[in-house]
Amino acid sequence: MIKNFRTRAAWGVVLATATAATVTIGATTGGPPNPLPDEPQTRPAAGRGKEPQTTPRTAERRQIAASVLGRDLKFTLTAVRSQADPLAASVRLQVFTFEGGAWRESDRAPVGEADAWFWFPLTGRHAVCRFSTAGTEPAPVAVSLLVTPSVGCSPAENFRIENGRIVPA
Repeated sequence: MIKNFRTRAAWGVVLATATAATVTIGATTGGPPNPLPDEPQTRPAAGRGKEPQTTPRTAERRQIAASVLGRDLKFTLTAVRSQADPLAASVRLQVFTFEGGAWRESDRAPVGEADAWFWFPLTGRHAVCRFSTAGTEPAPVAVSLLVTPSVGCSPAENFRIENGRIVPA
């Protein structure tokens, strides 16, 4: 009798384990997707109504290249991470002039479309394929950036700097 009880108990454990594995596998491979919430996730606060769980984050910025010509003209390329998509980024070209003992921004322009770049390749190694500047008037600037390691570099985007202002070439 005890032998039959042990055998039945062992089969019960095997059956329970197999059922749990089947349910788990079924849930991870083919079940319906989780429904989207109707409203943003919030957390209750003591004595108050619902409050948003996260605060808006500030845009992350990273300078990816800079060039100084002489003592009065400076160019920078800055990657700005997208607020909507954490994998996307925008790039801006900024021109600075040295006035009164300090660098002052004289103009800025986007390089490509807004949020058209990928953040991680853009802020990683070898992100700048070409960033050429010259001290002639008007000063030519050419920019080519890494799209992805497998795609390679973007076509060069050309600008001219006339009296501290950026003009697309």
